[in-house]
Amino acid sequence: MTRPETRTQRSSPGKPRRRRVGNVPAGLAAGVWFLIVAVPIYFIVVTSIRTQDAYVTDGPLDPPTSVTLDNYSNVLELGFATFLRNSVIAAVATVVLVLVLALPAAYAIVRGRSRAVRMGFTLFLVGLAIPAQAVIIPIYLIITRLNLYDSLTAIVLPTAAFSLPMGVVVLTSALRDIPGELYEAMTVDGAGPGVLFRRLVLPLSRPALASVGIFAGLNAWNGFLFPLVLTQSADQRVLPLGLWNFQSQYGTDVPGLLAAVVLSALPVLALYLFGRRHLLSGLAAGFGK
Repeated sequence: MTRPETRTQRSSPGKPRRRRVGNVPAGLAAGVWFLIVAVPIYFIVVTSIRTQDAYVTDGPLDPPTSVTLDNYSNVLELGFATFLRNSVIAAVATVVLVLVLALPAAYAIVRGRSRAVRMGFTLFLVGLAIPAQAVIIPIYLIITRLNLYDSLTAIVLPTAAFSLPMGVVVLTSALRDIPGELYEAMTVDGAGPGVLFRRLVLPLSRPALASVGIFAGLNAWNGFLFPLVLTQSADQRVLPLGLWNFQSQYGTDVPGLLAAVVLSALPVLALYLFGRRHLLSGLAAGFGK
């Protein structure tokens, strides 16, 4: 009995050493990743509070010698509030439209057995392979013939259309993970398709709905092609297109441009800080079920 105890005592002190050695590469990788993320953010924030002359003379990573907030005031004077309002309206409308259409489509694909349903799912898969640049001219002709040119609706409709295939694919995969016994049990209790959708599919698909909503919202928030081609007037511009105000034929106001970038990122950052708990709780509830 003495020998096994000796082996145990000899082997136990070696385990913490292996863990410490194993954590060194992870720590180095985390440090490198932190630098990759932190350095661009530092450059953007520091440059946004420099003057134009300091931006030319100082190094890109030097601490600012003279701090100014004139860049932010110039951004607000150039219509930033209008651009922000238009971006929020376009993003919210796109998310609502995608979620309202994608979840019933995914439910029909999972529960349907007809050939038309399978062909519809194939069309959604084909939609993933079509880039927006390839069909921008037909989209422009359709929008103009519908008298929707130079409006936020002209941005929302094609953005939602190109976000819909990914949303349907993600929600279809999520709904297929719901056990068939749950459908059968509720059907035996007399539940129809509408009741199944409201009381079973909708609660269990919340994590996937959150993912699809984030994907569609970011596509609408960062979209540039559709606002560029389908809008013209200044009161219909969104944030990515509004950043063009800091570019001219003689040069670019880089500090003012980066000040606009900082202000554009603040709503998304605030949404993440206030909504991450609800998102994580929804994910945990979905996995728990």
